[in-house]
Amino acid sequence: TYGSYIGKDVDLEKSTTQVEIFDTAIAMLAGLMIIPAVFAFSGGNPDNLQAGPSLMFITLPKVFASMGVGRLAGILFFILVLLAAVTSAISLLETSVSTFQDELHWSRPKCCILMAAVMLIIGTLSSMGYGVLSFIQIFGMACLDFFDFLTNSVMMPLAALATCFLIVRTVGFERIAREIEQSSAFKRKKLYMFFLKYLAPIFLVIILLSSIANVLGIISM
Repeated sequence: TYGSYIGKDVDLEKSTTQVEIFDTAIAMLAGLMIIPAVFAFSGGNPDNLQAGPSLMFITLPKVFASMGVGRLAGILFFILVLLAAVTSAISLLETSVSTFQDELHWSRPKCCILMAAVMLIIGTLSSMGYGVLSFIQIFGMACLDFFDFLTNSVMMPLAALATCFLIVRTVGFERIAREIEQSSAFKRKKLYMFFLKYLAPIFLVIILLSSIANVLGIISM
């Protein structure tokens, strides 16, 4: 989303490499901090490591409560979570806003107000999933867990599959290559094509089907 607004002088391949390195490194650091802490707090019960959204909102607060400076650590942690959520929401909002602008020719303020209202409604339902709406269970999941499953395990793989299909069948690799080569050498051109044409679709289908099968109780992950 943000990449569609960068200038022609930005080296896309270099920027992509930086995102890969920093995103992966931070994710690994977070895992090395959170997983051992939760595992130790749970008395070695590995089931608590597969708690989904409740890991963040139920298990981790218990971990913070057991720490010497847990209240401060918890406040800082959830402030960072809030900032991450806001920046992610902006990028998600922009895709919908720009689509409505292009396809329906609505004004930007009108599109922003509409999508903000939609996000407010869905976000409110999610935030109350472990509170006043805890009695609502969808496939045995609370609202927050269900929306997490729907967006992360179903919609994201489907969107990624659609992206692969769009690039391979509609846009074409050569058009993508010309766009990238305006600012970088595109040294990974062949690797990019191979991944998008073969590996990515296969693994995305596996992720999608296994996630659905897990919810239906066919398999256990």
